Amino acid sequence: MKQRSLKQRDYDWHPQALSPDYKSSILRSPTQPLLRVDGLASELDGPAFSPDVIGPLDHNLIQNYAAALGSNGEAIGPRIIVHGRVVDENNRAVPDTLVEVWQANAGGRYRHINEGYIAPLDENFGGCGRCMTDENGCYRFLTVQPGAYPFPNGPNTWRPAHIHFSVFGTAFAQRLITQMYFEGDPLIQHCAILNAIADPKAVQALIGRLDMETSVPMDCLAYRFDIVLRGEGSTPFENRMEGN
Repeated sequence: MKQRSLKQRDYDWHPQALSPDYKSSILRSPTQPLLRVDGLASELDGPAFSPDVIGPLDHNLIQNYAAALGSNGEAIGPRIIVHGRVVDENNRAVPDTLVEVWQANAGGRYRHINEGYIAPLDENFGGCGRCMTDENGCYRFLTVQPGAYPFPNGPNTWRPAHIHFSVFGTAFAQRLITQMYFEGDPLIQHCAILNAIADPKAVQALIGRLDMETSVPMDCLAYRFDIVLRGEGSTPFENRMEGN
């Protein structure tokens, strides 16, 4: 069988490492040519994540934090379902893949020691969840709509509502990170981070679409966000400069 090489990263599709309008990228972007370091066998084969440790509420960000504290409380905010498929460049399902998410609460505040935003914390919301994709590559989370928040990029700059995604391969060294935004959010066009992506179609690939068929009447709206791991139409990722 002929060995197929992976398509190299399209720098106009994926986020630029250096975007002067996104001020922190000036300090974080590489100043020297990138080096490719091939993974060792131990890194490519493991350590792997065991699905046995996934708890029954790990996918439920509305309840999982409070339940871990022994409370029956629930997170405050509009309830939403976020779901989709993880697929390869040929739209084939990628099953048994660990998907992790983290986000701000409905007021736009993270539960983090260095958080500086003055919005209140939600005592019942931790902002983290995880699940495994099923045999069809599907994942599903129950959470609350995150709020927008300001960040110190300029005199009045705000981040659109978003959810961070992490997708693992067969080992912890194989990890892709991206963000999902929400259809119709007016702050998307003003985001310095999103504006670092040159191709408008790539920005559209990061937007979760309202899915009324999956929404639950009198309960929660749903958004669909499919993740494409590689190829010309891959989801823009933050951390694979050499290609997916």
